[in-house]
Amino acid sequence: MANSAQSQTTPPSRLSWHRSDLEQILLFSGARFTRVNTPLSLLTAILLTCCFYAVIMVAPEPIRTKFIDQGWIPYATVFIAAWSCAILFFKWRKLAMQRICLRFQIIPVHPDFVLSPGTVDQVLDEIAQLVDDPRQFILFNRITVALANLKHLGRVTDVDEILKSQAEADEAISESSYILLTGFLWAIPILGFIGTVLGLSIAIGEFGAVMASGNTGPDGLLPALRQVTAGLAIAFDTTLVALVFALLIQLTMTFLRKSEQEFLDSCAEYCTRNIVNRLRLLPFDEHSQNTA
Repeated sequence: MANSAQSQTTPPSRLSWHRSDLEQILLFSGARFTRVNTPLSLLTAILLTCCFYAVIMVAPEPIRTKFIDQGWIPYATVFIAAWSCAILFFKWRKLAMQRICLRFQIIPVHPDFVLSPGTVDQVLDEIAQLVDDPRQFILFNRITVALANLKHLGRVTDVDEILKSQAEADEAISESSYILLTGFLWAIPILGFIGTVLGLSIAIGEFGAVMASGNTGPDGLLPALRQVTAGLAIAFDTTLVALVFALLIQLTMTFLRKSEQEFLDSCAEYCTRNIVNRLRLLPFDEHSQNTA
């Protein structure tokens, strides 16, 4: 148990984006940060839809009839829901990889070390040894941009502002990565409502045909009522399936979004503790700034 706990808290000696990113492992172009490769998620959605209907074919009849012989609406709903699940899964894996960065210590631990224009290279070299591509990691990209500015311009006071600016940019990127999911969450209930309208239209049309035929005896009315109830079944079943899928995806996305926001907050705290609080303007750096 102690070894297991230690393995969860101890970061790897080197973090490789090319070997750790799931999209790269599956031979697709890895999207930056927690964004998801759209072709890969689309292909995964197709596979998930096929697997879902393979299971549905052997499911009990009350469940099977809700997804089969109800028109095209259930198929479209299942496909969009599968696409949403694929995006959520890949985002979850990419976020887990990004979290590993928080366990790395990039600043020397001895108390005499101060971060200044003259010691920036030590930190940048440490980052280069820890990860293969810092630009693909939210935390290290944020720190690298700020320290590169400190190295070239030498203004310690600008570092905090650059970190805050990068934090805002990262939050904007995070929000934009949910745009497709938000669109799917809008589309799934709409598909259910379309199914409701189509089902009611079928039911009303069949009922109108019965009334127009004038055959209102028991022998003629019973078969017609079966057609009416079939239309009502389409109306209610498609709406039920769409609302259940939308609810599950919405809850999952909410928890994932909360986790990603907490990670971004942890990145801001990490930068404050390890970068901003360690900044010092040494005498020779101050002299160089004044002479410049």
